[in-house]
Amino acid sequence: MRIRNSNTSDMERAIDIWRDAVDATHHFLTPEHRSEIEHEVQSFLPNAPLWLAVDESDQALGFMLLDGHHIEALFIDPAHHGKGIGKALIEHAIHLQGNISTDVNEQNTQAVGFYQRLGFKVTGTSPQDSQGRPYPLIHLHRAKDLPL
Repeated sequence: MRIRNSNTSDMERAIDIWRDAVDATHHFLTPEHRSEIEHEVQSFLPNAPLWLAVDESDQALGFMLLDGHHIEALFIDPAHHGKGIGKALIEHAIHLQGNISTDVNEQNTQAVGFYQRLGFKVTGTSPQDSQGRPYPLIHLHRAKDLPL
């Protein structure tokens, strides 16, 4: 596995990864909100500078959207969960930015546990997601000097 920048030919696969990952982990979303969010993702993801974790045939296994020190998105193909892909993307973010932060849906306990196992600490909460939907967020921060 290696990590590389995305290009326009990667976007369909990135959207598929997002869709599969959300369907596997975001059971708390209402069908209406799930549809709204997918529409938003399809609008902005093709123009987003993603970091892709790819296999030996250059097939994307997961992606990360890093905005400065903040991880805006991290999604792994569910068929590849538990194989170190998310951790590798986090290590890449630390290498690039040092201290990093992210926000996670409180109801996505699998993601909350993942980040906490990698040394992220809770710095706050919000009662709604960034679009004002009723999905509480946990704000997390990780110092660069912590071991992974």
